[in-house]
Amino acid sequence: MTTLMIQGTTSDAGKTTVVAALCRWLARQGVSVAPFKPQNMALNSAVTIDGGEIGRSTALQALACGVEPHSDMNPVLLKPQSDCGAQVILRGQVHGNMDALDYHAYKAEAMEAVMDAWRSLSDRYDVIIAEGAGSPAEVNLRANDIANMGFAEAADCPVLLVGDIDRGGVFAQLVGTLELISSSEQQRTKGFIINRFRGDISLLEPGLDWLADRTGKPVIGVLPYLHGLIVDSEDSIGTSGASEAGALNVIVPVLPRISNHNDFDPLRLHPGVNLQFIGPDQAIPPADLIILPGSKSTRTDLAWLQSQGWAQAIRKHLRYGGKVFGICGGFQMLGEQVNDPSGLEGHAGTTNGLGLLEMTTTMVAGKQLKEVHGTLNLPAGDQAEGAAFSGYEMHNGVSEGAALLTPLAWINGHNDGAVSADDLVAGTYMHGVFDQPAACDALLQWAGLGVSGAAVDYQQHRLEQLDRLADQVEQCLDTDWLRELLNLKPSAANLGSIKHNE
Repeated sequence: MTTLMIQGTTSDAGKTTVVAALCRWLARQGVSVAPFKPQNMALNSAVTIDGGEIGRSTALQALACGVEPHSDMNPVLLKPQSDCGAQVILRGQVHGNMDALDYHAYKAEAMEAVMDAWRSLSDRYDVIIAEGAGSPAEVNLRANDIANMGFAEAADCPVLLVGDIDRGGVFAQLVGTLELISSSEQQRTKGFIINRFRGDISLLEPGLDWLADRTGKPVIGVLPYLHGLIVDSEDSIGTSGASEAGALNVIVPVLPRISNHNDFDPLRLHPGVNLQFIGPDQAIPPADLIILPGSKSTRTDLAWLQSQGWAQAIRKHLRYGGKVFGICGGFQMLGEQVNDPSGLEGHAGTTNGLGLLEMTTTMVAGKQLKEVHGTLNLPAGDQAEGAAFSGYEMHNGVSEGAALLTPLAWINGHNDGAVSADDLVAGTYMHGVFDQPAACDALLQWAGLGVSGAAVDYQQHRLEQLDRLADQVEQCLDTDWLRELLNLKPSAANLGSIKHNE
C-alpha cells in the first residue's frame, strides 16, 4: 500500500479537484485506489455504503475511483453549528457537539480514529490519495494536528503541495508555506503542483525554474484553469452556469448554516433555469420559484430568514402565484413550528415557522442517514406526477401534521414531504431530488417552466467532469515521476481502463 497526500497553500487552492483528478487517472489504469481526508469541516455531506456520513467532496473522489463511499474515507467530519462550535462526526456517526477549544483538546483521541480508518482502507486498496485541509502552515493549529502534516508524519507518507496561481502570489504561497513548516515536513514535501493557470505557459517557465532552484523541489506540472468545471464542492457556493432566454427564475437564500447546496448543481446546469443565490443584505429579486435549502441549524437560520425580510417576500411571492419549495431543513421551515427540546442544534426551544404548511417539526436524537428511492406524487393534473428519483436523507427532525396527508412523494414505500392545498408550496426531506433528469424536469414543470426535457443526467455529468480532470493529469503532470513516487510498475499505465464504464 502507498499513500500520497495532497496539501494546499490555502483553502480552495484546488486540493479536492487534484485528488479527484489523481484518483480518476489511477482508476482508469486499473489501479486499486481510494480517497482519504483525515478531517474535513463542511456542511456538504453524503451518505456512505456503511450507513455513515462523510464530506460530499470525498464522496466525489470515491466516484472518481469507481468505488462506493465509505465512512473510513473521511473519519472526522466537523459540521459547524455556530462560529465557535460544530457537530463532530466520527467514522460516519454523530459523536457529539463541541466548541473549538473542546475539540482542540479532543484531537489526540480523534487521531486514533483517523489512523484506524486509514489502516482499514490500506488493507483494502493498493493506493490511498489523501487530502489535507486548509494549509499546513497554520502554525497556531500545528499542535495535535490531524488534518495535514500531523497525519502525514504519522502515516509517513510523501506530500505534494498545491498552489492556486489564479489568486496571484503563487510563488510566495509555495515558498512561504515551506518556510513555515518543520525541517522533517519540508523533506516530506516532494514537489509542487500549480493549479488554475491561464495564459501562455512559456511566460511562467522562468518562475518554475526559479522555484525549483530556490527550494530544491520539482514542479510536477501546471494544471490549467478549466472553464465551466462544475463538481461537488466542500463549502464554496458556485455561481457558474448559463441559461437561455425566457428561463425560469429560481432564487435560493444563502443561509448562515446552509447545508448540501450541491442539491442545486443540476439547476445550475439546466439551460432553462436562471439560478441565483441571494446572500445576506442583498435585495430579494422577483422569481418564479423560491427554494429554501437544507440547514445545519434550522431554528437559527429560520430566525435569520425572518430578519432578512424573506418571510414578507415569500408571502408577496405567493400572492402573485409564485411557487415555494423546501429541502430538508428548508422543508421544516415551511411549517408552523420547529421544536428542539433537547438543544440538539445548539440551544433548546421553539421557533415559529413560516406557517405555509400545516405541520410541526421536533428535533429528536438519532440522525436519519439513508439512501432512498421514490416517485413524485403531486396532485392529479400535474405533469410531474410519477417521475422517479433517488437521493438520500440526512436529518434529525420528525414532522407531523395535516400537510403530510398530501405528500410530495412516495419514498421506499412511505409518504415523504408535503404539497399545499393550493399547489403553491411543497417540500421534501430528500436531498438530491433534482439529480435525475425526469424528476428535475417534472419539478420545474410544477414550478412553471413547462415541458423542456433539458435537465442533465447529473451523475453522468459528474463522471464526465472527473474524466476531464484526469485528462489534465495525463497531459500536464509528470506522470512517470508520479508513478515512481507511488511505487507503481511502468506497466500499470497499460492496464484495463474503466473510463466511461460506470
